[in-house]
Amino acid sequence: MTTKKLQIHSENILPIIKRWLYSDKDIFVRELVSNACDAIHKVKVIADKGEASSQEHRIDITVDKEKRTLIFSDTGIGMDAEEVDTYIAQLAFSGAEEFIKKYQSNEEKDQIIGHFGLGFYSAFMVSEKVEIDTLSYKKDAEAVLWECDGGVEYTTGKGKRKEQGTTITLHVDKDNEEYLEEPRIKGMLEKYCAFLPYPIYLNDTHINAKEPLWIKNAADCTDDEYREFYRQLYPFEQEPLFWVHLNVDYPFNLRGILYFPKVKRDYDFRKNNIKLFCNRVFVNDDCKDLIPEYLTVLRGAIDSPDIPLNVSRSCLQMDRTVRQLSGHIAKKVSDKLATLYKTDKEKFIASWSDVEIIVKLGAMEDDKFYKKIKEFLIWKNTDGEWGTVEEYIEKNKDKNDNKVFYTSDAKHNAHVLDIYREKGIEVLNLSSMIDTHLINFLEGHIAPAKFQRIDAGIVDAIIDTSKEKTVLDADGKTESVRLQEYVSSKLDIENVEVTAKSLATESIPAMITIDEDQRRFRDYMRVANPGDIPAMPVKQSFVVNTNNALMKAIQELESGDEALTKNLIAHLYESTLLAQHELDSAQLTEYVVRSNAIIEKLAKKSTGAK
Repeated sequence: MTTKKLQIHSENILPIIKRWLYSDKDIFVRELVSNACDAIHKVKVIADKGEASSQEHRIDITVDKEKRTLIFSDTGIGMDAEEVDTYIAQLAFSGAEEFIKKYQSNEEKDQIIGHFGLGFYSAFMVSEKVEIDTLSYKKDAEAVLWECDGGVEYTTGKGKRKEQGTTITLHVDKDNEEYLEEPRIKGMLEKYCAFLPYPIYLNDTHINAKEPLWIKNAADCTDDEYREFYRQLYPFEQEPLFWVHLNVDYPFNLRGILYFPKVKRDYDFRKNNIKLFCNRVFVNDDCKDLIPEYLTVLRGAIDSPDIPLNVSRSCLQMDRTVRQLSGHIAKKVSDKLATLYKTDKEKFIASWSDVEIIVKLGAMEDDKFYKKIKEFLIWKNTDGEWGTVEEYIEKNKDKNDNKVFYTSDAKHNAHVLDIYREKGIEVLNLSSMIDTHLINFLEGHIAPAKFQRIDAGIVDAIIDTSKEKTVLDADGKTESVRLQEYVSSKLDIENVEVTAKSLATESIPAMITIDEDQRRFRDYMRVANPGDIPAMPVKQSFVVNTNNALMKAIQELESGDEALTKNLIAHLYESTLLAQHELDSAQLTEYVVRSNAIIEKLAKKSTGAK
């Protein structure tokens, strides 16, 4: 086996960095301004130690369309000739680590933005030539001029700067003339640099006049300040419901504010709404790895120097720290909701329609989150009262046998719901699209609770035992059995089973029940694949009420007109489907035709017409 060395040609490195390191050309503004901030911070640290003079600092960006230049100037630490040769001429060599070692402290580590030493070279993505004019803070230092056209060669000479700091001049190439438009640069500065700690001026206009609210302690912030900051982040949105202020120093550094917004019904969880910052520099608005998916409905900003970024500082890299941060954020959100539920239940309930998606998805996706929120995972019953499933079970344990009765559509279940109301049985209103998934989850966590929709079966609680038809006739059959057999003989429909029960109301002639498990599976498929799943056949039970006068009247018609009797029973079945929102389009057409035929025949009978 032969061992050889990889051949790496230095002349190929810079073109690769220019073209492929950064996915977005706009990032060059972020990188150059970030470097300027680092330079100012370094000299301030040195000045605080008495090793440099103190002064006011600022960063100036100048756009000169006629000269085709874009200039970045700062009043920072500057560089001497040796430092230029070390930090600029050597790719990926950063002065950050060296500075941190010399002025060792966690605080300084957290304040330095750049670490990789590649940011400066992003300037070549839009430039045909780049110049650096820099003067070190050191006594008797001389200004240094560095020039490069993007190749592997550069020139150095005597610079023109008279005051400490650095001026970087970009000679913008013809393919990137958009970066000579002042509004374009202004938008980039507002996006990436709005919250940097030192004043930034674009053609003498102050860009970053406001500091991020997250740097303040929560106790020092007013509600108006929180709302104003939200408007600053999202100028076209409704005001938020409430918010969570993040402020952690150990075991990691985390700042930020997360807002609970008014949730739109068509909300897309894949949409990015939370802005990610690193040392006040905007990274992106994709926090999917840092924020659990069930919290992506939230809005706001998160800032942490501890987040691991890729070399181009444009995206997050997963590691143990990210998972820790994610867990802490989820805990703070659950703590906020728990506190609101305990201290201002009225406001919590008023906001429930907007926060329930967070609570319910989080319960199913995160066991730690579920343990925190189960105390306020609330439901409204059909009488408008709120409570948890545990409270429901405890309140109804003597009559429900651990069943949790619910409706997914109180409007279309109204006639069935009336039976439960008459019997004094509490029914929960489950109307969210994810409730089908959630009740499966809860049945595995709240033993021995069993959820049952009110039209999933006939329970003893809604049967009037005092009116049960139990007397046997000459054939040894009860009246209920006879009615059941009679209706079955007239209603020959596949997957429909007829039963006769003495319901606890006389007003309902019949009802349709569908097995709970079948219904859940059907609902699950509808949510998972909306519009793609054809109507799924399910076994129905057509329950006729032996206490209803209509059934007796239909039976009495048989001797006179069997065809009319069959049509009436079919019509009753279809009407029941319609009332329970189970009638499909084909059945609806048949229902209308049959209704017209029945009306016509009854009209003729009443007038004696043929």
